[in-house]
Amino acid sequence: MNASAKSSEADWTLQLTNEEKLTRLMSEYGDNIVQLAYLIVKDRGIAEDITQEVFLKAYRGLDQFRHQSSVKTWLYRIAINESRKYLRSWSFRQIFSTYLSKEEAPPEKADTANVESAVIGRMSKVQVAEQVMKLSPLYRKVMVLHYYEDLSIREMAQVLDISEDAVRTQLSRARKHFKALCEKEGLEWT
Repeated sequence: MNASAKSSEADWTLQLTNEEKLTRLMSEYGDNIVQLAYLIVKDRGIAEDITQEVFLKAYRGLDQFRHQSSVKTWLYRIAINESRKYLRSWSFRQIFSTYLSKEEAPPEKADTANVESAVIGRMSKVQVAEQVMKLSPLYRKVMVLHYYEDLSIREMAQVLDISEDAVRTQLSRARKHFKALCEKEGLEWT
């Protein structure tokens, strides 16, 4: 974080009450948090519930926020953790297992280096979104954070609480799975 960003965040924390901070956070990041949660859990209602929990936790933790990362990264981290918690929950496993079919098994690995530029050239945003939603939650997270939220590898590592190398590995694998899904659907790459 650069010096001007740190000073503006410091001014922000000194001038506003916690309620005002929460209101500002919700208006600035609310839609992005809902979208991020939705892309992970694939259910709008649950994504909205997760978003409420994210802001509740953020409100409770405002005084403990150490500004070691940006507020955006901190909120995304909470959203990822809450989404993970939901995916691990008993109710999700029970509901999800009833919808699984053999057709939804992970695709075989494919080998290409420049997936995203080829996809952008041939596929519509809707087609891309549909294919991203078919990825496993692990790969969906990294694709969403990198391509939809425009986070850097470093920011993604902070949000996911993993090393930058692990982010690169997951992103590479996600791209390969994404390509395989698109090819399985008959969507062109070149």
